Amino acid sequence: MQKIAPITKLALTIFVTIWSIVLQSLPALTALIVCQLILLAIAKVGSSVYKGIASLFVFAAILAGMQYAINNDILLAAITASKMIAMTLVFFILLATTRMQDLSAALVLQCHIPYEYAFMLTAALRFIPDFLAESKAIQEAQACRGYSPQGNVLQRFFSYMAVIKPLVLKAVTKSETMALSLELRGFGSRKTRSFKNNVTLALQDYAMLLSMILFTSYLVIQIY
Repeated sequence: MQKIAPITKLALTIFVTIWSIVLQSLPALTALIVCQLILLAIAKVGSSVYKGIASLFVFAAILAGMQYAINNDILLAAITASKMIAMTLVFFILLATTRMQDLSAALVLQCHIPYEYAFMLTAALRFIPDFLAESKAIQEAQACRGYSPQGNVLQRFFSYMAVIKPLVLKAVTKSETMALSLELRGFGSRKTRSFKNNVTLALQDYAMLLSMILFTSYLVIQIY
């Protein structure tokens, strides 16, 4: 997957999201999830990615349990959880197998998105792991001070503010530092940019794009 062009993986993300919405069969959604897990296994991603996927499955199980408690329909709950897993797994594939600078180059050169917007998108994606690590560090620091969320859902939500407040303040501080650094380096002063990253499409990219278009057309024909 690392050799696939970023624009192809962006297209895969869009197509998988469409397939997850269109598919209403639990076996079909399960097959889609299995295919994505196989792609991740082929890409040989790190163990941290699999930990994130495990957390995703746990969250999906909680979501399915809540929906089953409301509707008492186990099939609908399983389909909803499967849709969420399928739509989220493709972002793991995109982020774990694509360098942010390659993604920025593809957005600017091939999607013709202004560099400032492409940079904002990739910077936001880049800081997600940092925010997760800071959230864990803040929770551990608050736990040392006696923080222990207990009670019902509402009480747990308000007690979690002890983690959210410092996390938001750190995010604001980091964004201000980043904005100042970019301004000092003259970010946006040049209207034309060049990239040394090679993000051109190869034969396998065209084959993947054609396969995704054909499969999407088949699904649309089957539905309508």
